[in-house]
Amino acid sequence: MSTEKPQTEKSNRTKETDRQTVVVVGKESVGKSELVSSLTGDRPTSGNFRGTTTRSERYVIDDYTFVDTPGIVLDADTEATRDALQQVQDNETVMLVVPATDIDSDLADLLPLVKDHLGSVVVTFWDKVDEQTETRRALEQLSADLGVPVTPVDARNIKRPMTDGGTAAAETGSASDDYSRIMAALDQPGVFPGAAREQIGRRIEPPKTVFEWPILGPLVSLLLLLLPAGLAVWFANTLAGELDPIVGAAFEPLVATAATLPEPIAVLLTNEYGLLSMGPFLFVWAGPTMLLFAVILGVYKNTGLVTRMTVSLHPMMRQIGLSGRDLIRVVMGFGCNVPAVVNTRSCSDCTRCTTISAISFGSACSYQFPATLAVFAAVGMSWLVGPYLLVLALTTFIYVGLIAPTEARQSTTIVDRRTFLTWPDPKAVAREAWSALREFFVKALPVFVVITFVAAALDRLGIIDAMGSIIGPAMALFNLPAEAALTVVLASIRKDGIALLTADGASTAAALSPVQVLVVVYLAGVLLPCLVTAFTVAREVSARWALKMVTRQAAAAVAFAVVIAWSGALLFG
Repeated sequence: MSTEKPQTEKSNRTKETDRQTVVVVGKESVGKSELVSSLTGDRPTSGNFRGTTTRSERYVIDDYTFVDTPGIVLDADTEATRDALQQVQDNETVMLVVPATDIDSDLADLLPLVKDHLGSVVVTFWDKVDEQTETRRALEQLSADLGVPVTPVDARNIKRPMTDGGTAAAETGSASDDYSRIMAALDQPGVFPGAAREQIGRRIEPPKTVFEWPILGPLVSLLLLLLPAGLAVWFANTLAGELDPIVGAAFEPLVATAATLPEPIAVLLTNEYGLLSMGPFLFVWAGPTMLLFAVILGVYKNTGLVTRMTVSLHPMMRQIGLSGRDLIRVVMGFGCNVPAVVNTRSCSDCTRCTTISAISFGSACSYQFPATLAVFAAVGMSWLVGPYLLVLALTTFIYVGLIAPTEARQSTTIVDRRTFLTWPDPKAVAREAWSALREFFVKALPVFVVITFVAAALDRLGIIDAMGSIIGPAMALFNLPAEAALTVVLASIRKDGIALLTADGASTAAALSPVQVLVVVYLAGVLLPCLVTAFTVAREVSARWALKMVTRQAAAAVAFAVVIAWSGALLFG
């Protein structure tokens, strides 16, 4: 960063928009997103910031564009942190966000990073401060020392004044006053020093809960992480089965119309693997499952549960070469692998690739997981979902432990900063769900459409059947009939191909034992990552590393499947 002091005018306005860019900087879990959303009353748009790999949320209002950068993690070498810091250009205003619970520590870490830049400080979690009058005086002294406006707020209760013809309506109350103070600070920012001479001298420690208990805490955290999968099972067993024929019937007129189109188009749309044929699956199983995960994870994040679970699980995860933060990304993959892989930018450099491998191997995404549930339900073995999740979790942990680099297991990174637990804000949860939906429809869905066309074309040319015939004899290695090969082949192209096991009246699945059903579903799910995930990994890391990951994953999946198949046959006949 430049050490030359910028001018104190709004030099970062553009001729096209005449909006001032405000880069919002702060550590993880300090309420940055909540703050900016309350200030703007707007849903964010997402994108790479200035062509870098940083995924930032933009909130636009009349005079400002707020850029909410990823949370800075100073105790780990993360790509997101490096890129976030690079975005603070000399001519841009910085809104430095620190929590009232730990002002001195955060300022000591962050002020050197924004030294000589224009900006202001916003102190969140102000509602957690008991002695507000005395603390406010201390903040005024801190502001005078820094030469930068310091504004304490409750980020959840900031209200942007209503406007009428561009004129702010007359509103009273502390919520709108907080908005006015923040905007006034942005209009007259100060220049950040490299350190603070004054200190608040107060640290508010959130009360301990069951998450901090030595044994029960990690157990409760793991159960909460499994909750989305449990609810997905409930949804599949109670609603999806009823909705499937209804949605399928609604698609029938479209299928009939598409069948009258010229053959290449008709085949791509109406083939067994075509877009319209798989459309009901998308609307009944994949979309709702992804939304369930998005809402629940949004609640976890908004209430502070994610941070508590991260701290609780970190010591255990460190033993296999991950951190508590990394496990959260793996669980995100159950909703959609794409945003989960992208979010690994916030992982440490020494654990990021391991986390991506764990997502690719063990995160049954919103296509794979509901397809698996549909198979179990169709063959009358819904109870297999429990053993399936157990086997998937155990083999994923073993796999991660084997591939994790030594430096990851020996890392001294400490994750111990917990936050306050609060009731969920419906608007904030909806915002998180909207972001997940956007990623799903913008990134995953287009590739899904392309893959349906590819699968339909391969089927029309007889390539899928040919591949199934070639691989069929190899199924004996897993104590499976040759007919199961087609399921494995199609699932390697798209994860909902697992549902092929129940096609044509479930003739193949009907002849399988519970152990064999478990093995074929497991092998189809983990042998290869879906193409969407593979493309995303290649873009995020490199094509060469993605190929290495795929090869390693296939070898591990074969080994695990062989063990499961023959040990299950010995134990259960």
